[in-house]
Order: sequence, then structure tokens, then C-alpha cells
Amino acid sequence: MVAMEGENVSFPSTIVLLGFSDYPWLEMPLFRVVLVFYIFTLVGNSSILSMVEPRIQTPMYFFLDNLSVLDLCVICTIVPRLLDNLWGPEKTIAFWGCITQAYLFHWTGCTECALLAVTAFACYAAIYQPLQYTLIMWPGVCVQLAAAAWSSGLANSILQATLTLQLHHCGHYTLDHFFCEVPVLIKLACGDTTVNDLSLDVGAILFALMAPLLVLISYTFMAKAVWKLSSANGRYNALSTCSSHLVVVIMYFGPAMYMYLQSPTNRTQAKFMSFYSVITPLLNPLIYTLRNKGVKRAWERILQPQSEVKF
Repeated sequence: MVAMEGENVSFPSTIVLLGFSDYPWLEMPLFRVVLVFYIFTLVGNSSILSMVEPRIQTPMYFFLDNLSVLDLCVICTIVPRLLDNLWGPEKTIAFWGCITQAYLFHWTGCTECALLAVTAFACYAAIYQPLQYTLIMWPGVCVQLAAAAWSSGLANSILQATLTLQLHHCGHYTLDHFFCEVPVLIKLACGDTTVNDLSLDVGAILFALMAPLLVLISYTFMAKAVWKLSSANGRYNALSTCSSHLVVVIMYFGPAMYMYLQSPTNRTQAKFMSFYSVITPLLNPLIYTLRNKGVKRAWERILQPQSEVKF
């Protein structure tokens, strides 16, 4: 498609993803690394979902299952196209594939922000009211909180994708990125993007600012509750209950807030920082496995060979 200068045209049938073509010597090493990440992420998160033993089906593990589903969605949305981009000379993606990728990534990203805030509240309830924890976070409440997180992310993603589809362009269909996301697609527009930018800012306030603020408030009250405990062993056990969640929160919100609130002008720097979306799904199951006794015991029971064979 050839567009006259200044003419507004809609999206084409294909869009070019430059990926890491500026660094051709880096593509094959990245391909190997990303492939290993992909395999281990699939195995790790799928293994967490397979742990269905009743003793670990508490509210915290319910939310952990939701996080694993989100991680699988993120990695399956981004990585297959990235691997194809790194492997061969073809750097294009179908228009509807690009829009679908941007839509799914935005949905899962916003949902994870909300879900981490919900999980922080569950941590606080576990420490502040340990005896009534299962009454406060009964299954119906957990399902409602998870549904609210998923639906809020979905609503924001539909809004952003709809506004993005209404933009017009002037024959520039190259994304200097390795996957499609809404802020990068908006930059392709040659018209007025005030509504899109305002919508993104509102979404950033709700998910990238309010969610970590709620996490901070939850951990502030949690710290006060832990400080009131008379036993040092009790304080240690209380802190270890949610230490895994705190590590995941810092690891997720740190790069995300840098990316979407600061908006670095260096495109290469922004592109490499976006790799947090590939690395985080790999590290989450490792963190929960290594720092959570319930998950570790479940892993040991799964991996432990049968000591006795009965004939």
C-alpha cells in the first residue's frame, strides 16, 4: 500500500516488527535464551497449576493459580512471535495478530496489577486475623475478587484496543519493538491522539499507581500487625508467609512503573527493559517454590520416587 504524503489511511494488512534487527549478532543468542525461558516458564507455571492437593488449596494458592494462568497467557502471547522474529529474516506480523497481541498483553498486564493488590490484602488478612482467615477469605470472596481483577483488566483492554483501532496513519507501519503493545501502536498515528493518551494515563493511574499504592497500604498495616506480636518466632513466621508475594510485587511493579510512567526516550533502552515481561513469568514460580513451604512440600511429593513397589 502506497500512501500519499499527509493522507490518512487505516492499518495495513501487515506491520513490521523491527525487534532486535539493529543488533543482528545478538539475535541467535537471544533466540536460545528466550527459548529456554519459554520452556521453563511453561513447565514451571503448569506445574503450579497441577498442584491440586487439598492441603495447599488455601486462598493464597487460589490467587497463585491465577497468577500462573496470567504468566502463561503473557508468555504465549509474546514469545512465539519473538522467537520467529529472532530466528529468520521475516519481521512482519499480521495486522489482526498485532492487535490481538496488544489486546491480550494489555489485558493480562492490567489484571496482574489488580491481582497483586488483591493478594496483598489476602496476605494482610492472613497475618492480622489468622484464626478467622478462612472465614474472611472464603471461596466465594476469593472468586469475586479474582473476577473483579480479570474483568477490570478486560474492560480497560477493550477500551484501549477500541480507541487504537480508530486511529489513522500516514503510511508508517514499522514498530521499533519486538511485540505489539498499545503505547507503541499509538505512536504510529499521524492524527490527534489526545483521547488515546488521556485514556492511557487514566489506566496507568488505576493500575500502575493505585494497585501498588494499595499493596503499600496493605503491607504498612501488615507491618504494624507483625510489630505487635510478642514472639520473635511469630514475627518471623508472619513475615515469611507473604515474603514471596512481596518479592514478586517489587519485581513486577518496578520495571513496569519505569516503563510506562517514565517513558524513556531511548528506544533501545525501552526495548530491552520490556524484557521484564518475558523474564517475570519465569521467575514467579521459582520464587513461590523456593520461598513457600507449602509449595516446596508439594513439589517434593511430586518429585519423590516411590520408595516401595508393591506387587
